[in-house]
Amino acid sequence: MFEIRIICEPDDTARVTAALSGAFAAGAVRQYPARGSHRVRLYLTADHRPEPGPWPTPKDAYALAPSMVREIGWTAQTAADKPFGTELGREFWLRKAALLDRIALSDEQDGAPGESSEVATEAARRLIEHDQNGPGDYYGAPYWPEHPATAADPRGYVRQEYAHWATHH
Repeated sequence: MFEIRIICEPDDTARVTAALSGAFAAGAVRQYPARGSHRVRLYLTADHRPEPGPWPTPKDAYALAPSMVREIGWTAQTAADKPFGTELGREFWLRKAALLDRIALSDEQDGAPGESSEVATEAARRLIEHDQNGPGDYYGAPYWPEHPATAADPRGYVRQEYAHWATHH
């Protein structure tokens, strides 16, 4: 474990914090004014990220998932109830990506992967994009949104994130 100190412009704080969190297993960021300037000092405790392990299996990832029919109803209702002009939150994108992954897995098991696999992969990429640009409320262990393995297997990332979410909600 080690301590990192950064002095930067106030406008760069979010970008610097996100980059450090992507590169290290980082703790909370402490922010103080820099002495004698308008810049800020950022301090955080960090450690190297652990070596990634395998993605969760679909069976493990979706062990606590409600039925697909129930999830279809939840995603449709959540999208329909969204007030005009508001963004859908991470839970929506995560549950939608997980639902589409489960549908694609079912089609693949039946020997007809086709379009459902492509749709599930695109939904997974949408979740990854949300996690990369969002408030950082993803689990990210062992693979965070910017990890090369995440880009190589977006649906694996969905399973990782859903398994953690389902266990903690």
